[in-house]
Amino acid sequence: MWDQIGHMGAKHLADGLRHNTTLTTLNLRFTKIEDVEAQSLSEALQYNTALITLGLWKNQIGHVGAKHLADGLRHNTTLTTLLFYDNQIGHVGAKHLGDALLQNTTLTTLELGQNEIGNVGAKFLADALQHNTTLITLNLRVNRIGDVGAQSFADALQHNTTLTTLNLSQNGIGDVGAQCLGNALKYNTVTLILSLSIPHLYLHFFT
Repeated sequence: MWDQIGHMGAKHLADGLRHNTTLTTLNLRFTKIEDVEAQSLSEALQYNTALITLGLWKNQIGHVGAKHLADGLRHNTTLTTLLFYDNQIGHVGAKHLGDALLQNTTLTTLELGQNEIGNVGAKFLADALQHNTTLITLNLRVNRIGDVGAQSFADALQHNTTLTTLNLSQNGIGDVGAQCLGNALKYNTVTLILSLSIPHLYLHFFT
C-alpha cells in the first residue's frame, strides 16, 4: 500500500482485523499513518489472533502512536515481527516499546531503524532486553545512540541470552562503545553484533 488511508480507512481496516482469522501479513508502509490511526490498529491487535507480521515503515506515528502500539503488543499473542522503520518515535516512544517488551512473549523481530531514539531511548530498550526472553532480532541502525547507548546494550548482553542479531550500524559508535560491546561478547555466546560502523574502524563480531 502506498496511499494515505486516513483515520476512517484505518478504523475500517482495524475493525476487519479484529475478526479476521486468515491474514498473516499486513504491509502499511508509506500510508501516512499517524497516532490516531495507530490507536485503531493497536485496538485491533488486542483481539486479532492471526496476524504474524505488521509492516509500518516510514509513517508518521510518533511517540504517541508508539504508546498505542505498545499497548496492543502487551495483549497480542501472535505477532512475531514488527517493522517500524522511520516513524519518529524518539526516546519516549522507545520507552513505551521497551515497557511492552517486558510483557510481550511472542515478538521475535523488532525493526526500529531511523527513529531518533538516541542514547536515552537505547537505555530503555537495553533495560528491557535484560528481562525479555523471546526477542531474537533487534535492528536499531541510524539512531544516534553513540558510545553511551552502546554501553547500555553491552550491559544488556551480559544478561540476555536469547538475542541473536543486534544491528547498531550508523550510530556514531566510537572506540569506547566498540570496546564495551566487545567485552560484553566475552560473556554472551549466542549474540551476533551485526555491522557495527565506526568512522575509522569497521567491525563484525561473531560468537
